[in-house]
Amino acid sequence: MSEQTDAAAALKRANLAESATRRRGSGWYARYLVVFAAGQLVLVPMAVLWQGRSAALVFAVINAVLVGGLSMYAARQRVIRRGFGARHGALIGSWAVAYSLTVALSVSAFEGSVVFAVIGALWCALPPAVGAWQETRRSA
Repeated sequence: MSEQTDAAAALKRANLAESATRRRGSGWYARYLVVFAAGQLVLVPMAVLWQGRSAALVFAVINAVLVGGLSMYAARQRVIRRGFGARHGALIGSWAVAYSLTVALSVSAFEGSVVFAVIGALWCALPPAVGAWQETRRSA
């Protein structure tokens, strides 16, 4: 009986250590999302307002630096919460819908509108900002 009690206590300690590690180490995703949201405040107006080859080149370089940097940052993290893939997929999916609608509307109905560019940037920054807020609450 003592062997079973010792094993149960060891398992309980292991579970507590795992949950504490996941809680402490998962704050990186909130930082990731904050940077992604801030990037939207720059990239969306560029996509909506700028025209021409040079604008496309600058947009592509800045976007590649943002996505590449965030990908390298995420790849170096040791702790990933359970359900991360589904949560991240839903978040990026909702951002993709917002971004696609913003670009489509800017081309079809609001071409050159600075007000729409600002609203679109805020709309596209909303999914990652909400995700960062939720991740901060979840890891607290």
